[in-house]
Amino acid sequence: MKLNLLASAAIAAALFTSPVMADDDNDGAVTGAAGGAVTGAVVGGPVGAVVGGVVGAIAGTALDPPPRKVVTYVEQQPIPSETIVVEEVVEVGKPLPKTVVLTPIPEDPTYAYAVVNKQRVIVDPSTYTVVQVLN
Repeated sequence: MKLNLLASAAIAAALFTSPVMADDDNDGAVTGAAGGAVTGAVVGGPVGAVVGGVVGAIAGTALDPPPRKVVTYVEQQPIPSETIVVEEVVEVGKPLPKTVVLTPIPEDPTYAYAVVNKQRVIVDPSTYTVVQVLN
């Protein structure tokens, strides 16, 4: 049984990571898929490996740090005199409240930013998830 479980995890990890490895920008997806597949296999067997690989790939991709050009753009933007204040802790992986107005990044519309609690925050505009907090 353990041999089948390990073999299933190895196969699932190979299936989910091999096609992604051709693109260097998806390191988070590769790590997430491999880790998710192995964890899923341990918890749920072959089906768990498949589900874990998919979930891990999505999570790994979602939290990749933004490209340097995005960070530079946000760092160069002035901080407005009145910034948005939220009670929630602003941290990577957590969503901002939908009441926060996001400013799109012209060079890369897959990211947006806001100044929240006097901090520049880079966000995934489709989910409002914080991708990076700049000091």
